[in-house]
Amino acid sequence: MKATIYHNPRCSKSRAALTLLTDAGADVTVIEYLKTPPTRAELADLFNRANLSPREALRTGETEAKPLKNATDAAILDAMAEHPILIERPIVETSRGSVLARPPERVHEIL
Repeated sequence: MKATIYHNPRCSKSRAALTLLTDAGADVTVIEYLKTPPTRAELADLFNRANLSPREALRTGETEAKPLKNATDAAILDAMAEHPILIERPIVETSRGSVLARPPERVHEIL
């Protein structure tokens, strides 16, 4: 099975999800989204496929997230495109669906 993970190698949850994918024998494409940030349109499509609102995919603990407390989804997407650190991780996609893998074991839902 093919899988794509939007990954931050410094994140323990992201590393755990990647390990679960490889242990399951998935052919994994790793997108280090901090090095290769998705565009605003790509983020909107990704969140749509994962059935997530931009707010649900927002890393609220980041400094850049503080001004977004009452922001619209459009403003959050704009901020994420400008500051990819705001994107919650990891997001995993397979032919069976897309999930925000927090906890990492959620990848089993789409394997």
